[in-house]
Amino acid sequence: VSDTRRVLDSPDFHRLVTRRWTISLLLTAALFLAYYGFILLVALDKELLARRLGGAVTTLGIPLGVGVIIVAWALTAVYVLWANGSYDPAVDRLKRQLEE
Repeated sequence: VSDTRRVLDSPDFHRLVTRRWTISLLLTAALFLAYYGFILLVALDKELLARRLGGAVTTLGIPLGVGVIIVAWALTAVYVLWANGSYDPAVDRLKRQLEE
């Protein structure tokens, strides 16, 4: 129990938790802005989204909707890359401290 308490009280653990919350909140805010920005645009400016692109049948709303999906994928990729490159190795270091 004392080893667990030592890790939980360590500055490394607190930094790790703070970084994880920061990254999570930033990515959540970015997704929130993209999604709800699109929804607000649908609600408040239908005419803009109904504009045809060039002479095509496609309206502006279609690529913007696809863009929201791509933003979600990109933010997920950012999180996975961060977790695999930074977060998981830090968790492994803390686990090794517990095993010592």
